Amino acid sequence: MKNELKENGILYLQAALMGLLPLVCCLVHCAMEGYSIGQVYLANSEWNDELFYFKQVESILSHGYPQGYFGFNESHALKLSFAAWSPVLVWPWLLLGSIFGWTMMSPIYYNIVLMMLTMVAFVLIVKPTWKQLGILTILFCTYTPFVRYMLCGMPEVICFSMLITYFSVMVSNLEKPTRSKLVWLIVFASVMTLMRPYLILFLLYPLGALILEKKWKGGLISAGILGVVAVIYWAINHYLGAEYFTPLFKTDWLDPFFEGHFLQGIKGILVSLYYNGSTFKNLLIEGLRSGLCEGAIFAGYVAMMLLFAMQAVVEFVKKRRKQAFTYGYLAFSFFSMMIALLLMYKMKEGSKHLLTFMAVGIFAVALMETRYYKKAMFIGAMCIYLYYIKATEPYDYQVPFASEERTAQLAYWEETFEEKLSLDMMDTPSYNNVAIWVFSDKVGEEYRLTDWQIFYALPEGFGISCCYDSYIVENFGSLHSKYIAVPSGGTIAQMCEDAGKVLIGADADVCFYQLYD
Repeated sequence: MKNELKENGILYLQAALMGLLPLVCCLVHCAMEGYSIGQVYLANSEWNDELFYFKQVESILSHGYPQGYFGFNESHALKLSFAAWSPVLVWPWLLLGSIFGWTMMSPIYYNIVLMMLTMVAFVLIVKPTWKQLGILTILFCTYTPFVRYMLCGMPEVICFSMLITYFSVMVSNLEKPTRSKLVWLIVFASVMTLMRPYLILFLLYPLGALILEKKWKGGLISAGILGVVAVIYWAINHYLGAEYFTPLFKTDWLDPFFEGHFLQGIKGILVSLYYNGSTFKNLLIEGLRSGLCEGAIFAGYVAMMLLFAMQAVVEFVKKRRKQAFTYGYLAFSFFSMMIALLLMYKMKEGSKHLLTFMAVGIFAVALMETRYYKKAMFIGAMCIYLYYIKATEPYDYQVPFASEERTAQLAYWEETFEEKLSLDMMDTPSYNNVAIWVFSDKVGEEYRLTDWQIFYALPEGFGISCCYDSYIVENFGSLHSKYIAVPSGGTIAQMCEDAGKVLIGADADVCFYQLYD
């Protein structure tokens, strides 16, 4: 023990200090707002994806799987009852939740713990210098999405942690290759691909290394690994995913290729890249000007991508092949993801997927060997400009803290649901355990969003189906779900009253009805 501490004491000290950094950043951010971490309140957030993630994890931990369907316009998965996103995405929450429990604060605490463990793993695996850790500390603090996503119920921090740990092992393997590191890289990249399919970009390195090491045998093994991952991803997406309102990925540009019109397909891709690239550019410029969130993400992303490409060239000229490969591989991955965004994703929804690449980019920039740290300071200054000075939109940047109004509202609905709702445990999953969340409805002369935050109070195991008002109106007499929540005083609330539906509860903003016995 003494010898171990003598040889690695400084390394352990560095790991401990960096491990505390995410917690300190969260504490400082909350203190600057006049709150503590314990006052973060998911039910006060405007990000409705958090609701689905939270309630699905809650249902898995309490019942094995949701007892009611999660879906959209009453869609549901072919098997079980998950929403449109892979349940693999939240596996660390499930692991921690099975040990420590699951409450409204659990995602926040678990996100912070995951980020702390990631920092410790980075230091122990990469063994950076004090100067590199100093640069990393500055960049970590200035890249505010780290804190914003730790203090929320989105699984982005899980992706951050997985990819940063993967990058740490990759750097170590380039420095001193071993079979075990290569295996870990394949495992990490495979799991990440099942979480988010575009992360398959990081499966290319370990499989390529395997091919170089074992030649044709490595090629066969790599093809087998890709095949297994592809089949598992297809099965999860096909059987466990509920159909979303619109396709999650735009794939119409592939149609000409399937129809045998190769040149037409190439032309279609170039046209899509041109028009979507113009939109991307305009949003990027707007992000620099006004701080528009997706534009600010695009600006930071492109800056990092260009920096990595430039650094790869510099390292190659200096004949430092390992460093050249590292930054070249990152530049390639950034560029490939940008092309995927232009071809397959909507700009606003797709922008958040770039945050994972930028998170690992922060760690890569900190490792750059430069005399005056101009590149790291440039990225830090850009982060301060984009994500501090221009970050004024509450919806995108403001951490949700508890308010008396929302807390009282949730207390009322928890009491109401506990008294009047109960799970039907026969033949689950069942629509008897589903509450419809009508996205919005017409109240008077304007459309009003439903206070969907009340669904946090639903009993464990219930499913939620987010539906458009047009779907409800057209199918009112044949809805499958047993319950429905709508804005008070709206068109659908009046339809429920006229049809004699049972009113379970109501407040000033939302009504909750039972549609059938």
